[in-house]
Amino acid sequence: MYQVYLRSFADSNSDGIGDLLGLHSRITYLQKLGIDAIWISPFYPSAFADGGYDVDDYRDVDSTFGGFREFALLISSLHAAEIKVLCDIVPNHTSVRHSWFREALRSPPGSPARDRYIFRDGIGEDNSLAPSDWSSKLGGPAWTRVSDGQWYLHLFTPAQPDLNWQNLEVRKDFLKTIRFWSDLGVDGFRVDVAHGLAKDIASPLPSMAEINNLPPGSHLFWDRDEVQEIYTEWRQVFNQYDPPRMAIAEAEVPVSRLSRYASPTGLGQAFCFDLLRSNWDKDEFLAAIDENLAQAELVNSSPTWVISNHDSVRHATRYGLPQGTLGAGQDGKAWLRSNGMEPPLDTDLGLRRARAAALFILALPGSPYLYQGEELGLHEVGDLPAHVLQDPIFERSGRTIKGRDGCRVPLPWTRTRPSFGFSTVEAYLPQPDWFSRCSVEAQDADPTSTLNMYRRAIALRRKLEGPGDLHWVASRHRELHFIRPGGWHCVVNFGPNLVPLPGGEVIITSGPLVGSRLPADTTAWIVQPERV
Repeated sequence: MYQVYLRSFADSNSDGIGDLLGLHSRITYLQKLGIDAIWISPFYPSAFADGGYDVDDYRDVDSTFGGFREFALLISSLHAAEIKVLCDIVPNHTSVRHSWFREALRSPPGSPARDRYIFRDGIGEDNSLAPSDWSSKLGGPAWTRVSDGQWYLHLFTPAQPDLNWQNLEVRKDFLKTIRFWSDLGVDGFRVDVAHGLAKDIASPLPSMAEINNLPPGSHLFWDRDEVQEIYTEWRQVFNQYDPPRMAIAEAEVPVSRLSRYASPTGLGQAFCFDLLRSNWDKDEFLAAIDENLAQAELVNSSPTWVISNHDSVRHATRYGLPQGTLGAGQDGKAWLRSNGMEPPLDTDLGLRRARAAALFILALPGSPYLYQGEELGLHEVGDLPAHVLQDPIFERSGRTIKGRDGCRVPLPWTRTRPSFGFSTVEAYLPQPDWFSRCSVEAQDADPTSTLNMYRRAIALRRKLEGPGDLHWVASRHRELHFIRPGGWHCVVNFGPNLVPLPGGEVIITSGPLVGSRLPADTTAWIVQPERV
């Protein structure tokens, strides 16, 4: 799976913002990369208060990106190229511009229009204090007061009021939405904030500290057990199509609860974020892989592997920074606060480890989810000036957290300005000069480039992939070594010492070998007769 952050992929109409026809123009690139499917970030009408995750209308296309004609052309062309399509659906909240919320503001407290959302009276005689001390995920309070004195809940920004999923009209309307896009040929959905829909918010409201200590499944608004009832309804709709539509949950929950979202009666798949949060460390990688393989096996789901996405510092940068304490991976946020100056970034080390990590996850059983630009070895753009930042985290944190713009800078396709082939004008987020040497044009004909390593690895994976078994081989150094059916070995060296490789044919490596031995921060695939 290849994640497309649409605003930053390719621009067709010279406005500096990526769009549907821009994506369409790069289908040949995606074919050559060899991916099976793409997941497209939200393209619905939006004020883009949070990158398009503030949705005005779930069954329309924002004119910034094109229209239904462009969408239909994209779907048909991707399907002709044997690439499936997932849309991003955002069911936890709408935008403040959504027709429902505008109606709610015009309607009195207690009205059916307000019941679609979560409105509450404040504290005190004049309702001047918020109903609780809850904070939002993107900084600041989770409640905003409206003109008549009531407050509405927004677990993200004030531009994203939370929906009330106890309201049957809300449930029925989202069933209509998933049918709408499925009828247009969409093959599945990435479900944003999948763990946040079911809420139990009755007065009096406990404090944030109190609810964070509640046992799993009973938190007031995260990962409640009854959220699965919603996805059971969705699955019944998905299964009415041939083939059934698939879905994957973005659920920030303990690994032990992921299988609930990935069950065959629910969404069917859930993101594993453990590797995205891990240090470059053998033991952390091993624990994450074993735990997620076990959880997927519980419900006969396909495990997922993610090392970068649109919400995190790119892994080439994370791995080039001093690693965190065990169990508290280097997330790069402190480095971003310093505008990419401190701690010093070792770009060569980060890229070497990033290539090794990519080759490693591409050998694992299950579904690797790749984020646009990782196949180019892109680093995070850490020195974006404050005046260009768009992520609401920056302002809502009092400008103390720089946010996610650095991984969303538009892709470089060519070596030259003004926007390295992304557009004919400058991109909506400024691109650094070093993008030139990372561009598709610069890497396309270089057999040692990161881009061509991804292409070869994905092609080899398709040939080698078989049953979802994995057998670990005991190691004497700091390497991880597993065997897939058919004698396909994968070895990654996390330590400083050279590691001997098993006998057989070395078919791909993330970096040069030293004789027949594997150097530090390198992965190799070896094929030999089955010996397990």
